[in-house]
Amino acid sequence: MKSFGASEEFLLDENQEWEKVGEGVQRKIMGYDDKIMLVKVKFDEGGIGYEHSHYHSQTTYVASGEFEFMIGGVTKTVKEGDSVYMPPHVPHGATCTKSGILIDVFSPIREDFMLK
Repeated sequence: MKSFGASEEFLLDENQEWEKVGEGVQRKIMGYDDKIMLVKVKFDEGGIGYEHSHYHSQTTYVASGEFEFMIGGVTKTVKEGDSVYMPPHVPHGATCTKSGILIDVFSPIREDFMLK
């Protein structure tokens, strides 16, 4: 794995740029080193995080909004204050039913997010 070092110690939200990653979906990388990464993801209502899988462990906290999450063939509605865990290699995806923000944590770092 390529080393990306580490982010600055303080990453103020107002100083981070949104990156469009899909129709109605944007993200900001909010901190990382080679072992862990925190990402803020903004969804418009109807925005889709298409089903995918990866070797990283992922946990997601719903900061606001409401989402239909599918993990390993099981779909549940999650809302503000809820969280979900996606094990490595398990297919998962989400559809936003009320616009909101997700906070994703990945281990190890999502190298593909760093290569722009």
